[in-house]
Amino acid sequence: MKLRVEHPEPEDAIKRRAVRPVIAYPNDQLPAYDASWYATARTGMVRTERITVPPRDAATFEVPAGHFFRIISTEGAQVGDLNIWHRGQLDEHFYSGKTRALHGTHLSTGDRLWSSFPYLRPMATITKDTLDWYGWDADGASVHDVIGTRCDPYTGVLLNNQHYHHCCHSNLTRALAEQENLTLPEAEKQVHDVLNVFMCTGFTRDTHQYFMKASPVRPGDYLEFFAEIDLLGALSACPGGDCSASHSSDTAACYPLTVEVYQPDAGAMKGWKPAVPNAYGGGHGL
Repeated sequence: MKLRVEHPEPEDAIKRRAVRPVIAYPNDQLPAYDASWYATARTGMVRTERITVPPRDAATFEVPAGHFFRIISTEGAQVGDLNIWHRGQLDEHFYSGKTRALHGTHLSTGDRLWSSFPYLRPMATITKDTLDWYGWDADGASVHDVIGTRCDPYTGVLLNNQHYHHCCHSNLTRALAEQENLTLPEAEKQVHDVLNVFMCTGFTRDTHQYFMKASPVRPGDYLEFFAEIDLLGALSACPGGDCSASHSSDTAACYPLTVEVYQPDAGAMKGWKPAVPNAYGGGHGL
């Protein structure tokens, strides 16, 4: 956190701090978000599946390429932790770090969820966000972050000597193990950093530590995605509920979440093709 200062400033410290920041990954060369195309594709879509994610637990779901899916708040303020994989190929999964580098710390309409190396392609595109009104608050917080990793039992033991089994990491592990007929150790290796759906987070201005606050989500709010490839998803209804106090708790008010999958009208999808893997040849200089 850089709270201890042990070395004196150089004479040109002010000049060094005043240098102009440079965006590390300018994203203006990414394919533009075509809002009108997605709106047309959404026209006439039909719901094909509805999955309920119980409180303090997780559930899996599948989304064919070219379909939409929504994560919906149904009963009360509830945060969800989302993992996605290429269906049938678990080594290609959501890469939260690269997504953060390309789009920023919090995602909304038009942002994409990118996959891990060596594929690095869009897995899903966010097409609707009923919390886009929230923006950034006075604390520097916003919703739908890709900075928090997921609550997990290992950090609980490290910080509090707490052995808690219904954190999002464990929930996702159990759900994936059941879905793919894996052992828990096998499934755990495939669970990865998440998109924190509906979670309201930021970094403190003094110590720059990750913080959370009560989610502004209301029953009926949803985050909608378009599947750019065949997807397997797993969603955990966080044991922290709205995460206003804790993210690993048996006392927080928790509610179910709903996942709905929609098939667009076939005519609207004419000519569309799934995203292709990254074109890098893989030589790595050898």
